[in-house]
Amino acid sequence: MSTPDPDATVPEPSPVGRHTAQSPVRHTVLVAAFEGWNDAGGAATAALQHLADVWGARKIHDLDPEEYHDFQVNRPIVSTDTDGVRRITWPTTSVWVAELPHRTVLLVHGIEPSMRWRSYCNELLDIAEESEVRTVVTLGALLADVPHTRPIPMTATSDSDGLRAVLDVEPNTYEGPTGIVGVLQHAAADRGLQSVSLWAAVPHYVANPPSPKATLAILARVEELLGEPVPLGDLPEDAEAWQHGVDELASEDAEIQEYVQQLEEAKDTADLPEASGEAIAREFERWLRRRDTGKPDGSPPDKP
Repeated sequence: MSTPDPDATVPEPSPVGRHTAQSPVRHTVLVAAFEGWNDAGGAATAALQHLADVWGARKIHDLDPEEYHDFQVNRPIVSTDTDGVRRITWPTTSVWVAELPHRTVLLVHGIEPSMRWRSYCNELLDIAEESEVRTVVTLGALLADVPHTRPIPMTATSDSDGLRAVLDVEPNTYEGPTGIVGVLQHAAADRGLQSVSLWAAVPHYVANPPSPKATLAILARVEELLGEPVPLGDLPEDAEAWQHGVDELASEDAEIQEYVQQLEEAKDTADLPEASGEAIAREFERWLRRRDTGKPDGSPPDKP
């Protein structure tokens, strides 16, 4: 965390945390998600797109796909618009901006590039620094041996000592092959930016997108980190329908049903005791935020 300004009326708040009416600084955060290896079930990019929609983000930049993509791997899409004009849509990375009550958020949505990863990350971080971004939050999803009937496990890690001191995140101890999310995190640290990486564990036996239950888990963690309400819309109903659908598929195959039961037993054993005081406190804070908006999904109250 940055050193508090002794001349300020109140200490400078953490870049990702709760803000007060007396906060002297409006912090800018970058949130990024990428299709491909880092996006099991499409959960991470679905969360990013949801944030752009509910926060009314506007596009400010597109990266040139010619520099970073092999078009035989990620092919352009040809389509006809409502005016009958044939168009080609190229695989690219877009940067959006959302102006929220207490902070500005840059939203980066892209496809994991095929080449020049360091140049790609540098271009994104140049844009971030021009917007005075101080914290980078990356979203990811991975396939794991977890049951679809239990809450989606979330992992939050950071290499920033300051953030680990004030947030409920772990040090990043992963070693092995990495994706563009890991490279962007490393590049951000090299520039002195703070960073947090959020990962959802998607049941590997239902890997095809969409994964609304995992998307919900990611959004809940983003809401907690940024201290900004995230209206959920139809996502809770979609997640419930998704779980019922998987239940029906599992019930039709005795081997899958038995496998899911084994995963449930392993998960329940690992989760004992049922809930920590920290988890209960986090859930209570989330409930308070939703209550203040006047609606259970966190959306703004209706106009009189």
